[in-house]
Amino acid sequence: MKSGKNHDVRDIRLAAAGRNRIEWAKKDMPVLRSIGARFGKEKPLSGVRIAACLHVTTETAALMQVLAAGGAKVALCASNPLSTQDEAAASLVKNDGIAVYAIKGEDRDTYYGHILSALAVGPNVTMDDGADLVSVVHTEKKGFLKDILGGTEETTTGVIRLTAMGEKGVLRYPIIAVNEAKTKHFFDNRYGTGQSTIDGILRATNRLLAGSCFVVAGYGWCGRGLAMRARGMGARVIVAEVDPIPALEALMDGFEVAPMSDAARRGDFFCTVTGNLHVLRREHFERMKDGAIVCNSGHFNVEIDIPALAKMAKSVRTVRPFVEEYLLRDGRAIHVLGEGRLINLAAAEGHPANVMDMSFANQALSAEYIVRHHGRLSNSVHPVPGPIDREIARLKLSASGVRIDRLTPEQRKYLSSWEMGT
Repeated sequence: MKSGKNHDVRDIRLAAAGRNRIEWAKKDMPVLRSIGARFGKEKPLSGVRIAACLHVTTETAALMQVLAAGGAKVALCASNPLSTQDEAAASLVKNDGIAVYAIKGEDRDTYYGHILSALAVGPNVTMDDGADLVSVVHTEKKGFLKDILGGTEETTTGVIRLTAMGEKGVLRYPIIAVNEAKTKHFFDNRYGTGQSTIDGILRATNRLLAGSCFVVAGYGWCGRGLAMRARGMGARVIVAEVDPIPALEALMDGFEVAPMSDAARRGDFFCTVTGNLHVLRREHFERMKDGAIVCNSGHFNVEIDIPALAKMAKSVRTVRPFVEEYLLRDGRAIHVLGEGRLINLAAAEGHPANVMDMSFANQALSAEYIVRHHGRLSNSVHPVPGPIDREIARLKLSASGVRIDRLTPEQRKYLSSWEMGT
């Protein structure tokens, strides 16, 4: 491991491979490239210090380059101990001069130590994916609060945590919920999570999905995408939900809906995407088949009650990379993928660049918005401004060679009036 004042990465010699992978990703990120070209000319983030706690992937590297092009001083750490792509981290340090603190497989102490290292930049803007960095600022490092103008949050789990902080009056600066942008969750959560989760499961297990029973816990946007892709691979999909509205939607989308207590007896694969804790727990493990495969694609590994499973097991061993076999006292084996962490990043490469293009375009433009308009924002969670969302969609369509219609003056008048009836 190479380390220094401005970085802590696995091996700086991985930088050349990382640069190639970053360039490959950027080919499929036309919206972010166009924002980067403008940022390079206008320097809207000149003098701004940004601490980012995100999955350190090739796509994230492209975002860091755009922020730096806009004039920002950036420090980056990982938002998950298993999500870092070491080549991308090394390339950002060596080829872009960006401070990176991230190593795939880092332990808990190193993980939080890296958050502190990123915060040492003295941020004016924070970027978070899961709200761990914001939490540290509000609990351990309150001295940084005086300089922070605002922040952004990338994922559902983080938005839930930050919204709770806002409602309790303890959030000390405004947050823009990038996750809530339509150009983020409609696409990243559904198509990105759907494809990348299946990718991670297949890389870890090399098992056939066709003909299997695949249980999806949670039918939010991530669950929708995962259920759709699992069915597309030939699996019979069961959806488990606690909310009657998405449960009804899953039913009308053609999926079987059942309580987890029933699904546990039948599933071959189980994947949680809820943002809650102990979605799979002892009562479910007790009913699972021998050889059941359990994984998570929600942000934190608390969705699977791994300590409870460990207590049930007489032995635990690693049978493949990212596959741990818990052998129970009755002879059944349950396999947990990626330590219960995000399987799409633990065993695969996360979302494809095409969808991260829109997600990170929202991050870049939201950072610019915070710098320009932070004085108007209350210390709560705010949506991405509608004009930003629509501009990203417009740029994505344009880059895809797609044209759409425009309202005529007559149509605009009709939609804005109340006098014209049938």
